[in-house]
Amino acid sequence: MTAPSAVESHSARPRPKVSASGARADRRTAIGAVTVVAVAAAVGGGLHLAGRPVHVTSPPLTAAWLPHVGPGTLPAIVIAALVVRHGLRLVGTMRWSRLLAAGYATAVAWILALAMVDGWQRGVAGRLTTKDEYLSEIGGVTDVPAMLRGFAGRILDFQPDSWTTHVAGHPPGAFLTFLALDRLGLGGGAWAALLCVAVGALIAVAVPVTIRVLGDEAAARVAVPFLVLFPGAVWIGVSADGMFAGITACGLALLAVAVTRDRLLAGLTCGLGAGVLLGFGIFLSYGLTLVAVPAGVIVVLGRRFRPVPLTAVLVGAAGVVAGFAAAGFWWPAGYHLVVQRYYQGVASQRPYAYWVWADLALVVLCAGPVAAVILRRALLRVGPARTLPSAGPAVLLALAGLLAIVAADVSGLSKAEVERIWLPFAAWLPAGVALLPVPGRRGWLVVQAVIALLVNHLFLTTW
Repeated sequence: MTAPSAVESHSARPRPKVSASGARADRRTAIGAVTVVAVAAAVGGGLHLAGRPVHVTSPPLTAAWLPHVGPGTLPAIVIAALVVRHGLRLVGTMRWSRLLAAGYATAVAWILALAMVDGWQRGVAGRLTTKDEYLSEIGGVTDVPAMLRGFAGRILDFQPDSWTTHVAGHPPGAFLTFLALDRLGLGGGAWAALLCVAVGALIAVAVPVTIRVLGDEAAARVAVPFLVLFPGAVWIGVSADGMFAGITACGLALLAVAVTRDRLLAGLTCGLGAGVLLGFGIFLSYGLTLVAVPAGVIVVLGRRFRPVPLTAVLVGAAGVVAGFAAAGFWWPAGYHLVVQRYYQGVASQRPYAYWVWADLALVVLCAGPVAAVILRRALLRVGPARTLPSAGPAVLLALAGLLAIVAADVSGLSKAEVERIWLPFAAWLPAGVALLPVPGRRGWLVVQAVIALLVNHLFLTTW
């Protein structure tokens, strides 16, 4: 059992110093992040009034303004209050395995409670059944191998058999997942939604496991309550991107285990598992190729070059790619067609000059203003005199999430809707919460919960 003092003053990572100037800088950073959200809303609204719409319903959110309460309101408030009151104490007293189990269960409850603010049908069971979602196409598939062979041919729009928006906009992995669920007798929106929630909540386990395996248990423990009350839970329940975040986070956790274990069998097994999950990830979403950024950081933090587990990772990922290619889907061809499909739709009308910075406002809503504070502190820890591994996982994993987000942002292929699309990257920003001074952590946890509650109660989100 680890005593609270050990968690707060882990010998490998010095406790962040509390200073008046540092606290003021943190507050200014958070206020600046919230200001970006407010400016994005004001500019988006102004452009609409000027006849130059940014093509979302409540800029910058893809959501409708609808203040409301629902059956999930009271449970969500109670869960948030309990985590805020007890979470930071329990992370120092619970056994590691029990902490992970409690964190996962609470994350599931938090996600479902937020979704239930909109009610069961509107908030959960009906989310993935709309005409643009994956489930709308399942009834038309009678031959899975034929579907895969002809998948790319149906990506472009304005054809009689064009895929619906979400199926066309992604490789076939997600569609196959929901199709498999249906074939197992678990069809319909409720089962698909529960799968997304159950897998998406795994970020509350996978991220701390990664940090701990890379050598900083104190940082791993303190990250748990922040990952439980992650504001992005609003979109994990329910969107397929929540499932994508959970799968890739687990793949990265296995990669961390693979590159740090001395036992050959453990490195080989975990390496293969990581390769399969990360390889499958790029067949869930084309943008998940950017998971290579945190993956590279994890390899660097492993400190020693281990050819066997790294080879196993590559073999696992290559096996997934080869499997899809043998089934008739070639990823590069699909990507080329998706870029064309992207500009056949509303994306061609969404102004890059607005979204290249307004997307960052959505990151603030998804990861919370504390993410900006974490990143400010993380950047201060990375100096020219430091080697990358010496900065530690709390610093580098948070910065890896930022780098992946920046790369996705400047690409112009993610204009709007990134509150869900970037969940797999935003989930790594709370990895750096150990950089926050201990006295202020509970306050930041309150802010995280309040952001999620406000978004879910003031807007009817599309996901």
